Amino acid sequence: MTTLVAVGAQWGDEGKGKIVDWLAPRAEYVVRFHGGNNAGHTLVVDGEQTVLHVVPAGVLDPDTVNLIGPGVVVDPGVLLSELEALEKRGVLRDPSRVRVSGRAHVILGWHLALDKAREEAAREHAIGTTGRGIGPAYEDKVARRGIRVADLLNGEALKPVIERLAKQKNLELVDGYGSDPVDVEAVYRQCTEWGRRLAPYVENTGHTLDRALRSGKNVLFEGAQGTFLDIDHGTYPYVTSSNCVAGAVCAGAGVGPTRIDRVLGISKAYTTRVGGGPFPTEETGALGERLREAGAEFGATTGRPRRCGWLDAVMLREAAMVNGFTAIAINKLDVLSGLDEIRIAVAYRIDGQPTRDFPLTLAEIERAEPVYETHPCWTQDIRSCREFGELPEAARSYVNRVEALAGVPVELISVGPGRDATIVRNEPFRPA
Repeated sequence: MTTLVAVGAQWGDEGKGKIVDWLAPRAEYVVRFHGGNNAGHTLVVDGEQTVLHVVPAGVLDPDTVNLIGPGVVVDPGVLLSELEALEKRGVLRDPSRVRVSGRAHVILGWHLALDKAREEAAREHAIGTTGRGIGPAYEDKVARRGIRVADLLNGEALKPVIERLAKQKNLELVDGYGSDPVDVEAVYRQCTEWGRRLAPYVENTGHTLDRALRSGKNVLFEGAQGTFLDIDHGTYPYVTSSNCVAGAVCAGAGVGPTRIDRVLGISKAYTTRVGGGPFPTEETGALGERLREAGAEFGATTGRPRRCGWLDAVMLREAAMVNGFTAIAINKLDVLSGLDEIRIAVAYRIDGQPTRDFPLTLAEIERAEPVYETHPCWTQDIRSCREFGELPEAARSYVNRVEALAGVPVELISVGPGRDATIVRNEPFRPA
C-alpha cells in the first residue's frame, strides 16, 4: 500500500489534473480533501478534453473510487451536472465510484450572491475570486452556521434552518449591497431536490477511506489550487479560503498523519497566477504573452488569461518545506522550447538586501526583485520524448538545476497535455 498526496507548488493551475489522471490507474482511490468548484482540472485522454471542478480527476479511470471529503465545499448543482455529463459519456456507469461526504458543506445561491457583491464593492481592492461562493461558504462553516450535504437529505429539519439563515443573509445582501432578497421557498425546493438526487452518492467517506487503507489499497489525495493560495501559507489576502498544503489532507479527508507515505509537489516549468496579488517573476511584455499562448494559459474555471513569468525557485523551496515534498512533477516543459534563453529566480533582493527565503509579509513580496540565473534553451520539439535521456541536453540540465534548487528529486516530467506525454524518472507509487 502507498498513500500519495499530490499538491500544487505555485498559485494553482500547475496541471494537477493531468498528473492525477496519469497517477489514477496506479491508485484504487482518489480523494479530494479541500476547495470547491473554483478549481478546474483539465484532462486530455486520447485527444478528448475533460474539465472537472468537483469530481476527483481519477474518475476517468474505470477502476478507481473517487471520494469527495468533508473538507470540500460542494455546489450540488455543479456536482450533479458533472455526474450527469460523465454518465452520458459512459465514463461513470457505476454511481458507487463517486462518494460524497455527508459532512462536506454546501454552497448555496446566497454564497454566490455575496461573493460577487463583495468583489464588485471592493473594486480596485478586489481579491479576484472566481465568484463561485467558496469564501462565503467557508465563512459559514467556521462560524457554525453552514448547511452540510447530509442536511439536504432531511427536508423537514432543513426548512427552519434555511428560514433562519436567510434572515441573516438578507441583512448583508439587501441592506448592505442593495441585492435581491433570498427567496426562502425557492432555496428550500432546490435543496430538497439536490438531496433527492445526491442521496445515492452520500456516505461517511472517512469510514470508506479507513477500510481502503486497512485493505492495503493505494490511495491518491488530490489537491486543488496551490501552496501560495493557502489561507495560512499563501500570499494573504490574495489567497483562497481553505488550506491547500499537504497537511490539510488529514483534516479534509479524515485520515491520520501516520498514514501518509509520500507528497508529490506539482509545478510548471515556469510560473503563472490568476487574479490579483504580487508576482515577483511576472513578465508583462512579449515573453509573458508568448508563454500564455504557447501554454494555453487561460483559466479552466473562469477563462481568465493567466499572468505568466519565469520559474521562481524561492517559491519552490518554500513549497517543498511547507508540504514536505518527497518528489516533484514538472509540467509543461515543452512550452519553453524555442526560447532564446530561460531564467530561474534563485533569490530575491528586498530593499537592496538579498534573500533566498520567501518573505513573510505581502509588502515584502511586493517589493521583492528577483535575482535570476540564465540557462540555455533548446530548439527541438520535445513532445514525443518518453525517456529522460531523449530530452535535449539543455532540457535535462534545466530539470537537474530545478531539482538542485528545490532540494527535492524531480520524478515526473510532462511534455504535453496528453496522458502519455509523461516522462517517468521514478515511480511515485513505489512501496514506502
